[in-house]
Amino acid sequence: MLAGLAYRMLGSWHDTEDVLQETYVRWSAADRSDVAEPRRYLTRVVTRLSVDVLRTRQARRESYVGEWLPEPVPAHALDLDEVSMALLHLMERLTPPQRAVYVLRTAFTLPYDEIAEILDRTPDDCRQLHHRAQHALADDRPRYEPTAAEQRRLLLDFVAAARHGDLPRLESMLRDDVISWTDANGRRRAARKPVTGREKVAVFFSHIYGRPEVTFTPVELVTGPGLKVVVRGNHHLLTLDSDGTAITALRVVADPEKLSAVLDDRYEF
Repeated sequence: MLAGLAYRMLGSWHDTEDVLQETYVRWSAADRSDVAEPRRYLTRVVTRLSVDVLRTRQARRESYVGEWLPEPVPAHALDLDEVSMALLHLMERLTPPQRAVYVLRTAFTLPYDEIAEILDRTPDDCRQLHHRAQHALADDRPRYEPTAAEQRRLLLDFVAAARHGDLPRLESMLRDDVISWTDANGRRRAARKPVTGREKVAVFFSHIYGRPEVTFTPVELVTGPGLKVVVRGNHHLLTLDSDGTAITALRVVADPEKLSAVLDDRYEF
């Protein structure tokens, strides 16, 4: 539960592990006679540590090279329901307190009184933070969530068309305003700005995947199906969003540090 809370808050497995380690240190040093409800105590510690991490990360974001995307995590590593890469990406636009309230209220259905105690705020303040978070996410939050089977089929059909340079087929799979993000943080050669529009996205991926040495391996992530791609010895992770009729967004995580959990030999797909 604590790992799920931290990952929803942070969208980063590395940061999640750091928060859990610090939580363990604090729990080990705590006077247990003062802890009436361990679950509530630990939830408060994880939430507050996660808010601190988010604030520090926001301060560093100006030096981040290109787009920041959530870190993919294998489904084996964490048991989460109703969390998508799209939502984790969207939540980056929230302030740390908004994100904390949104996660605690939406994912864990905690009452505002308890959320207020965790964040050292008033219940009315937490209600307002939740309202603002919902408003910030409302316009761009996907209205349609494809099933895992639909996502797998779309991913495989998309890369097959890209591999054969079939631009008409690729374009037919994409919505007019489709957008593609790539996160490499300057560690790999990659697009630093989003690629937008059906034609540009189709050409972009046909150029990358239209090579005989490219390999694709389906993977199951906490956020749903993805594809592990190897291009000239470099790895990246591809996921997508769909509105039920066409692909609306694609996300490419190419930063080696963010792929360590997916590429770890302990996880077999």
